Amino acid sequence: MASILLVEDDKTIRMALEFALTRAGYEVSVASDGEAGLEAARTGDPDLILLDVLLPKRSGLEVARALRIAGATMPIIMLTALDQESDKIAGLDAGADDYVTKPFSTAELLARVRAHLRRARSKDELPAYIDAGELHIDTKATRVLVAGSPVRLRSKEYALLVALACREGSLCTRQWLSERVWGQTFLPTSRTLDTHVRRVRRAIDLHGWTYIHTERGMGYRFEAVRDPAYAQEEGRS
Repeated sequence: MASILLVEDDKTIRMALEFALTRAGYEVSVASDGEAGLEAARTGDPDLILLDVLLPKRSGLEVARALRIAGATMPIIMLTALDQESDKIAGLDAGADDYVTKPFSTAELLARVRAHLRRARSKDELPAYIDAGELHIDTKATRVLVAGSPVRLRSKEYALLVALACREGSLCTRQWLSERVWGQTFLPTSRTLDTHVRRVRRAIDLHGWTYIHTERGMGYRFEAVRDPAYAQEEGRS
């Protein structure tokens, strides 16, 4: 039985969702403010978190960010009345996997919960290590090295890199990456994906190596390719 932590300060919504989740067969724990939610997440280690954004004491964005910094990997679905694109991007950048705007359908929310739990189980099948060129990814420790030096990536940037690297040589469409990394069937705009790819490239494309290649109009492909001119220059030095 999967465990779900529901962090919601609206009593009516909290009770309705707790009933629906319990009826669907989940083990549910609840918290009504950000500080209590963060503590429950740290001590209870739930399989998934439903997290309101506008919470007393500590916002949902702060809770998500603190959990990701601490290395928590469970799916986080944000629940909020804020529906601007900038609000959604802020939630995703804070470490959320999905974003549901109130009012929402309970049936749709349960479907998203099931999808994220399935995706989380599939991530347990990742290879322990991925090596390409000078890039080394330790998926168990969620650590990335380039030529032996650690690389700092945000949670979504790391997830994007791993998703691409696990399908080395294959085209990864925008929709597939969106579903895999953000847990959505589409992104608010294509800018979000492109921005994350640029950040990852800046972090890992060193010493003449290029890892993420654009397939124009389709998506991206991961392959370690080194500029021959750089290699020749290095050989003469």
